[in-house]
Amino acid sequence: MIKQPTTSELEILNVLWEKESATVREVFEVISVSKPIAYTTILKLMQIMTEKGLVERNVEGKAHLYRPTIAQTETQKGLVNDLLEKVFRGSAMQLVQHLLEGKNTSPEEMKEIRKMIEKAEKEAKNE
Repeated sequence: MIKQPTTSELEILNVLWEKESATVREVFEVISVSKPIAYTTILKLMQIMTEKGLVERNVEGKAHLYRPTIAQTETQKGLVNDLLEKVFRGSAMQLVQHLLEGKNTSPEEMKEIRKMIEKAEKEAKNE
């Protein structure tokens, strides 16, 4: 079972997934652009994440490089499945309906969503 990260941990993981590996300073520089946060807070969170097994730390010279140990897609799937169960009682239709009604979906996005539905329908018929 993959441990689900907290919101703050997810912010850090998003930086690490994008960069593949980073120092605490690099993560701090990315996150502090969008919200006020102390360097020591990022450091402590990344230490906790190391203990939880969400990231691993490699020492290269004086720098401590962190990299994620959990895959982005698996984490996303777990979080979406958790949301689906908790908020929409397992109904994918209600989730999709909520997303489409609550956001201005571009024609390009609608086209891609239709393609995904058609692909899922084909795969379901082949099972």
